[in-house]
Amino acid sequence: MARERKLLGWIGVYALWSVLTLITLLPIYWLFVISARSRVELFSVGRFLQTSFYAQNYIEPLTNPVFQRYLANSLIVATANALLVAVLAVLATYALSRWRLGGADNIFFWTITNRMAPPAAFALPLFLLYTRIFRAGDWSLFDTRIGLILLYCVFNLPFAIWLMKGIIDGIPIELDEAAFVDGAGRATVLRRIIVPLAAPGIAVTVILSWIFAWNEYIFAASLTSVRARTITTGLAEFVTVTGTNWGEMAAVATISMLPALLFLVFVQRYIVMGLTFGAVKE
Repeated sequence: MARERKLLGWIGVYALWSVLTLITLLPIYWLFVISARSRVELFSVGRFLQTSFYAQNYIEPLTNPVFQRYLANSLIVATANALLVAVLAVLATYALSRWRLGGADNIFFWTITNRMAPPAAFALPLFLLYTRIFRAGDWSLFDTRIGLILLYCVFNLPFAIWLMKGIIDGIPIELDEAAFVDGAGRATVLRRIIVPLAAPGIAVTVILSWIFAWNEYIFAASLTSVRARTITTGLAEFVTVTGTNWGEMAAVATISMLPALLFLVFVQRYIVMGLTFGAVKE
């Protein structure tokens, strides 16, 4: 009887997770269905399953130099931001965790509070900063890749520091002290001990920072115009005064999801390792 109840319990758990998975994947599937239909099919066919594929919805954006530039901008901005955030997070967290700075806990808490306000609250002040203050002659941070990279770094770095602190705290400080006894400096300890042992956590920091920057819309829409626009902001260009091109919009949205999805598929084991690193201590 106990085994039967346990079996029923497992069946219920799997059934619940199956339902939740279907609910999660349904919008993604429907997005693909819309991208695979022509305009005539989209407004005339009511079936749920898609049996045909209208490739023109994908060919038009992919062969358009404008959207190719948008895609390149997203890749460059997200990758540069992720690498910069990872480097700064490791350095900052090592200092907060190992240097016994006065008020280190207060500094750490203050850093985290920078993520508590909604991003929309900073849109107007940042727009004024980028267009009026951070300006020298004809040059400004507005509508530049470096402007987006630095801005995303400001918003992603607090999260990265919060993530890395638990990981570096989980590395025994005795390893540092043993290296100091052998004559190693702080730079050597950081390079030879901290970074290799915290590699799973660093990988998670890079992955999540990359995804956050890739998916960001509010700042990319308000702080870019033509040259530095990203693929997420390009979706709005399918909404025109003559109507909305739903098929191509869905196709571009599907394309924009693929890099992040493939990224997660190939590195998901590092995410599990990084998030559980240091969680159990003796």
